[in-house]
Amino acid sequence: MNILIKAATIYHPESEFHLQQQHIFIENGTIRYIGPEARQADQTIEADGLCVSLGWVDMFAFAGEPGLEHKEDLESLAAAAAAGGFTEVVCLPNAQPVVQTKGAVSFIKSKSTPLPVTLHPTAAITADAEGKELTEMIDLHRAGAVAFTDGLNPLQGADVLLKALQYVQMFDGLLLNKPEHTRLTNYGQMHEGEASTRLGMKGMPAIAEEVMVTRDLQLLSYTGGRLHFSAISTAAAIESIRQAKAAGMQVTCDVASYQAYFTDETILPFDTNFKVVPPFRSQADADAIKEGLLDGTIDVLTSLHMPHDPEAKNLEFDLAEFGIINLETAFAVANTSLGDVLSTEALVEKLAINPRRILRLPQANLAVGEQANLTLFIPNQTWTPEEGQTKSKSKNSPFYGHALKGTVLGIIHKGQVVLR
Repeated sequence: MNILIKAATIYHPESEFHLQQQHIFIENGTIRYIGPEARQADQTIEADGLCVSLGWVDMFAFAGEPGLEHKEDLESLAAAAAAGGFTEVVCLPNAQPVVQTKGAVSFIKSKSTPLPVTLHPTAAITADAEGKELTEMIDLHRAGAVAFTDGLNPLQGADVLLKALQYVQMFDGLLLNKPEHTRLTNYGQMHEGEASTRLGMKGMPAIAEEVMVTRDLQLLSYTGGRLHFSAISTAAAIESIRQAKAAGMQVTCDVASYQAYFTDETILPFDTNFKVVPPFRSQADADAIKEGLLDGTIDVLTSLHMPHDPEAKNLEFDLAEFGIINLETAFAVANTSLGDVLSTEALVEKLAINPRRILRLPQANLAVGEQANLTLFIPNQTWTPEEGQTKSKSKNSPFYGHALKGTVLGIIHKGQVVLR
């Protein structure tokens, strides 16, 4: 099958056509031509303001399969990812059972094969993601785990993190950790601040993240290795990572694309679709996130996609589960809330370039002779998400009815074309 992407602005810093409007001709999944000539094709893709980049990579998404397929299975996760412009997704290990065996890693890889989206399995750092005994990370790495994390369960034991950092250096592996001191956030419902006091809700203090970032960086300095912080949300944590990078440490981090969209003062009180972890924090933290993205301290934007069935969300606020779906809205939410400080080029870097570098994935290239791994999007087009239009099995989103700037037209990957 031949495809012509007509008059699209190319976003790929390594290409001679970077920031130029060109035609792209794809034959049987391979890019055969980039240039000013429009060729005949079986399918032509064109739209006003159309842009194309390397396929985006999400570094933090939950799929319930196996065990929790009623929230999200691998097929519905891939469909939501494709609708959001992601051609590759890193899956958390927090299924039932936890992904901690070679068979579990192979299962995700094999299920991914026919899908238009590549699903990259992570494996648990500790048995059952309980933070105690280390898993067989060398075997899991050889089986295809792209990184190691206890996912939704932040590592609490300093001794465990220290041993894990030493262990993965044998194969230059990467550890991901969501920094949260759970003793300080226990029973918390939202960011600790004036808003939580007014609402009479137990807060989750910023220091619960900050002390763990400081601890983890001290351990990283002691052991060496590579460490990535998932879901950073506070100003002080960002500053600590900034200083660690300046000191030459091998540390990277990401932030949820929605983290600066709302603050604790702007969320709808007691609406469980605004209940996330880390919580929506203060305006000062949101401003620090923008600064960290602008100066490169924050490397990656993620979806932090956490699907839940209605029974997990249609409860009193204190009983409802944390998390929202965001794969389909990740780009638009970031483009809307961060567009005043980040250019389209910078957003693409956080979505497509840096995740591959950090995970050391095979480098895709937007060039003649390469397999097409592309995201098609229109940065200036406005749209409004509606509950009945989602590809995800779950519907827990706070963005329904919000006019968002930035539309994903679709993806081309593995010889498959998925248009939204």
